[in-house]
Amino acid sequence: MKILVSGGGGYIGSHTIIELENGSNFEAFSVDNFCNSTPKTFERIAAITGKSIKNSEIDLTRFEDTKSLFEKTSDIKAIIHFAAFKTVPESIQNPLLYYHNNLNSLLNLLKCAKEFNIPHFIFSSSCSVYGNLEKLPVTENTPMNKSQSPYATTKQMGEQIIEDFAKVNPEISFISLRYFNPVGAHTSGKIGEVPMKTPDNLVPIITETAAGLRKKLFIHGTDYKTRDGSCVRDYIHVSDIADAHVKALQYLIDGKNEKNHEVFNLGIGQGVTVLEVINAFEKATGVKLNYETGPRRTGDVEAIYSDNTKAEKLLGWKPQYSLEDMMASAWKWQLALLEENQ
Repeated sequence: MKILVSGGGGYIGSHTIIELENGSNFEAFSVDNFCNSTPKTFERIAAITGKSIKNSEIDLTRFEDTKSLFEKTSDIKAIIHFAAFKTVPESIQNPLLYYHNNLNSLLNLLKCAKEFNIPHFIFSSSCSVYGNLEKLPVTENTPMNKSQSPYATTKQMGEQIIEDFAKVNPEISFISLRYFNPVGAHTSGKIGEVPMKTPDNLVPIITETAAGLRKKLFIHGTDYKTRDGSCVRDYIHVSDIADAHVKALQYLIDGKNEKNHEVFNLGIGQGVTVLEVINAFEKATGVKLNYETGPRRTGDVEAIYSDNTKAEKLLGWKPQYSLEDMMASAWKWQLALLEENQ
């Protein structure tokens, strides 16, 4: 069964391709123009799966190019749409770039899903759609608040576009997966996150600091109303996220969805502070981190973590990796990158 994976060269997309190819009847092919990834990712996927994954290097914001891909590729049964810009500070500095890229790529894929009779569509959403919240944990029914960044707004808008589109296209079934904070790397140590720009998310910054690529780690804000003053997040291993995509796809194929657009939270279901992540890394690796505290960062929410009951109940999905597992795998991957770049 042929599955189109947009952004297949990216962090979550590549791990999902591995899950699709391992022990299933799915055949993944990728669309990625490498604006935020590297072709070497597909060599890494092949080293793990033993399979060569086809990639079409096109810009999904260009409709004619996107349509041409579908015209040349027959028998696509599902689209898993990852391709998007995702850096919160960059989205604040350059909002139009994010609206153009994240929304036009989605619109073009939806047009093609309709025109070429693609029955299943999975959208890469985010916990950022919830905004700042007073009541935690968040369920899928928690109302969305004002977004804290243009990136988050594109995810809110993306979900609304799908909701409206689904109402008048009942022949297509949709799932939006709201990821919390994906971290870690494949347990083989052969693939993980490869930041193409200076990373702004916590775990790559931690591993780069531990590796000596940064002098120190800055904690953005220690005056939040949390147990140690630092932000609270729900960290989830990237391979658990990938596994959820395969289970969500099977759920749609089996016709188990009651509505043709369903939403699921993907997190471990508990909040962890920035300082607790640092402690978990030090415990898992034995490496001490040099860090200092600083002011809050624009666009950060104070605290968010998930209620993942719905995904467990309906998809049969349950996270398998602990926080220390996440840190150990991230460090293993960082060491592999260092060796590769010597």
